[in-house]
Amino acid sequence: MTDADTPLAPDDLAHRLTEVFALVGPLYRRVQRKVEQAAPIEGLSVGVRAVLVLLLEHGPMTVPQMGRAQALSRQFVQRMVNDAATQQLVEITPNPAHQRSSLIRLTDNGRAAITAATIREHALLRQVGGDLTDADLTACVRVLTQMLALFDHVDVN
Repeated sequence: MTDADTPLAPDDLAHRLTEVFALVGPLYRRVQRKVEQAAPIEGLSVGVRAVLVLLLEHGPMTVPQMGRAQALSRQFVQRMVNDAATQQLVEITPNPAHQRSSLIRLTDNGRAAITAATIREHALLRQVGGDLTDADLTACVRVLTQMLALFDHVDVN
């Protein structure tokens, strides 16, 4: 094993993960601003976009399920669902499994809106340079997944 393949000691790991946090925060905020700047074109706020992505990936869900999946408060997700429903991007339907929690479903308009948004994002992300490899991205996803797991217990409400 080379030094690059040796797991870091806890103190060294914490220092390196702090470097990751220092990059993830500004990156998240810049991406959020970019999405908001495109909102007049797409009509999608960051929150509505997140709801549409979840529904596209997982099918119909309840507001509490979406809140847990995104680590967001139920109230915030409900506001985003209401905004999406007003734009006819989602529909709210009875839930046969639970009368108090309606199912939120993507409409054809919602599917078209999120598909168009992701196509534009894909075109933008194609411009990332740095000769990144699949191994680089696999390692990045692994690190971020481990960091996310550390905070799974954090209450968002």
